[in-house]
Amino acid sequence: MNKTATAALAATLSILVVGPAAAFNDAQIAHIAYTADSVDIAWAQVALQKTTNPKVRQFAKDMVRDQTALNTLALALFQKLNLTPAPNGTSASLDRSADAKRRQYASLTGTDFDRTYVQNEIAYHKTVNSALRSHLIPAAKSPELKLLLEAGLQKFEQHQTEGEVLATQLG
Repeated sequence: MNKTATAALAATLSILVVGPAAAFNDAQIAHIAYTADSVDIAWAQVALQKTTNPKVRQFAKDMVRDQTALNTLALALFQKLNLTPAPNGTSASLDRSADAKRRQYASLTGTDFDRTYVQNEIAYHKTVNSALRSHLIPAAKSPELKLLLEAGLQKFEQHQTEGEVLATQLG
């Protein structure tokens, strides 16, 4: 991914790591976490349509499978806690970022697409991991929501590592 695209992604996602942890309540955190997974699913679905690289295809399948599983757990927990996720500026920013990235992906093909997709996944996971560690997990009041976020962090950290390995293979 070029420096301009990397900077744009970082700026778009910076809303995740701005502000004190106490600025988010559980309903907002729930919406942010669900949206973050949904964004990753949407990007992976584009990758499944565009890539011909078997390793990138498997990586994208893993993103869809794992993020869908996390969102399924999240919905069950929200129902159990009678928690209605509350849209907020951060989740709206994530949606805008997803739309912008899908537009960028539309113009890419072949190895250009593969490299851009994987580099974006690495940057996205780094940003979400930082937000989870520094802001969202500490701000969560519900112990069960905290546990779900911690499980999501473990999965996102795994995805970041897998993306970094794949990026070196792509060159």
